[in-house]
Amino acid sequence: MIDLRSDTVTKPSLEMRNAMASAEVGDDVYKEDPTAIKLQQYCAELFQKEAALFVPSGVMGNQLCLNVLTQPGDEIICEKNAHIFQYESGSPAMLSGLSMNLIEGKNGVITPTQVEQAIRPTNAYYMPRSKVIEIENTHNVAGGVVYPIENIKALRTLADKHNLKLHLDGARLWNASIASGISVAEYSSYFDTVSVCLSKGLGAPVGSVILGEKSMIEEAFRMRKAWGGGMRQIGIIAAAGLFAIENNFERLALDHQNVKNLANHVSQIDGVEVDLSNVQTNMLMFKPTKMSVDDVISKSKDKGLLLGPGGIGIVRAVTHLDINSDDIEKAKQILTEIFNG
Repeated sequence: MIDLRSDTVTKPSLEMRNAMASAEVGDDVYKEDPTAIKLQQYCAELFQKEAALFVPSGVMGNQLCLNVLTQPGDEIICEKNAHIFQYESGSPAMLSGLSMNLIEGKNGVITPTQVEQAIRPTNAYYMPRSKVIEIENTHNVAGGVVYPIENIKALRTLADKHNLKLHLDGARLWNASIASGISVAEYSSYFDTVSVCLSKGLGAPVGSVILGEKSMIEEAFRMRKAWGGGMRQIGIIAAAGLFAIENNFERLALDHQNVKNLANHVSQIDGVEVDLSNVQTNMLMFKPTKMSVDDVISKSKDKGLLLGPGGIGIVRAVTHLDINSDDIEKAKQILTEIFNG
């Protein structure tokens, strides 16, 4: 099977498994796991933040950041299709007592004007308190679109003006950096807290890292324990994260190249609509106009190609390190057969 459902389906390479097997470990609840400490220090230096913390998942990473930036009753301003709202099981409300103020963006991007209009008056005690502006880079539902850096800078200025915090869901920030040429350090410099995944394009089997000021990360360490995320000899999985960053970061460019190859071909198939301007990283969203999404996914699977839904009426294909150029050529052939058959 050629699996293009997500970049989360990658499996550890033999070299990554060897790194995991040979990792030096300790008890991380005592902050004594040397490999976890190495990963956290490495990420703090890479992103130029005061401190970092390894966490089991991207959801936990985002939610820890939101928790340490807020108090119950506060409100998060974000785009309406943000992962923290759509795909994190209602965690902001359940775990931290937060409400969400949703803005309809374009390709996942919300403008400073939209955000400023959504900020609650500070003297309106009967309203939720605006506390955090959250953005997602790259934006999942928008198809891996890179968030414009000038927009990010403007949101930072706006946040400072209104005494708000800024959080970055950077699950695929690695892809944004490769596509834009902007370092992860520059991106993260505009945010109070940042969450990045190791288990997507980088190919680690599990884990994310959150970054911010030392005091925030210390509080996040406490909350990680409270939420059941206190782990013991985690050097085994932290080693996978270190290997992933050191060996699989730059190669994300190949994933971008592969998906653009596929997108250019699919855009020429009768019965398919593709906005090529939105194919910026490792995702392709396309709209079948002569058959249903379910039919496309089912027929593709029968021929050896796994695709996923990307929203109402949309099919999604995601490239990753387990997909090579030969797989893309086969995928092109399968999609041509389906739509021309």
